[in-house]
Amino acid sequence: MGCCSDPMTGFYRDGYCRTSPSDVGTHVVCAIMTREFLEYTQSKGNDLSTPMPQFNFPGLNPGDKWCLCVTRWLEAEKAGCAPYVDLSATDQRALEYTDINVLKTYAE
Repeated sequence: MGCCSDPMTGFYRDGYCRTSPSDVGTHVVCAIMTREFLEYTQSKGNDLSTPMPQFNFPGLNPGDKWCLCVTRWLEAEKAGCAPYVDLSATDQRALEYTDINVLKTYAE
C-alpha cells in the first residue's frame, strides 16, 4: 500500500516507503506529520515544512503523510515527539531497526 502521492513521497518519489542500498536515510516509515514533529526535525537541521520549489517539494503540514527515515523517527520517539505511523504503508525493513510493538504504539 502506498504512503502518499500528494505530496509525492518515498525515496523513489513514487508514493511508497521503499528503500535501496543507495538510500542512506532508509526512508521506510510512513509517518503522519504533526506540528510537534515538524518543529523537532527542523531543530535537528531537516526542515520539512518550508517549500523548496527547486526540488519540487511543497513543504509538509500537519496531517501530511511522508516516508520518513527510520533513524529520525526513532530519534523523535526517544525525544517524545514521534509522529503517528501508517503501519499498512510502512516497509517491513523498519523492523530491522525497531520492534513492531513500538511502531504499533504510534499506529493510526
